[in-house]
Amino acid sequence: MLRLTKKADYGLMALKYLAEQTSGSAHSAKDIAEAYHIPPQLLAKILQTLAKGGLLVSHAGTNGGYALARPAKEISAFEVIRAIDGPLFITSCITIHGACDLTSTCTIKEPLRKVNDSIKELLSGIYIGDLAETGDGEHPSANAVGGGLVSIAL
Repeated sequence: MLRLTKKADYGLMALKYLAEQTSGSAHSAKDIAEAYHIPPQLLAKILQTLAKGGLLVSHAGTNGGYALARPAKEISAFEVIRAIDGPLFITSCITIHGACDLTSTCTIKEPLRKVNDSIKELLSGIYIGDLAETGDGEHPSANAVGGGLVSIAL
């Protein structure tokens, strides 16, 4: 079973929260953490990571907090996951350091590369705006697969 890390899950939830806010103002890590029952210190670190990755804007001060750096319909789930967890690889044979020692005799690296590319493509086509509820309580699903993120059993 391929699963999102808790950090990536929390990051997606936080961006969804920010996308659903109609005021457009910044919201604190504490507000988001309370809304989803996420450990506040962990969420604060995740939000800082997302701000460094250019997906959030951090506002200091009394009315400070975090806001989306771009419209929710332009931020993909893949971008969020990559900002938090780094490059997406489903196996250790495909890494940023090159191929493993068995590359010359491996018979599954190409099919696994295709799976990896498919997952990347799927997540790149799901946007935070697809995950957010609209004002009428409905979830937009124009670009979402199965109405949102899917669990992929391998």
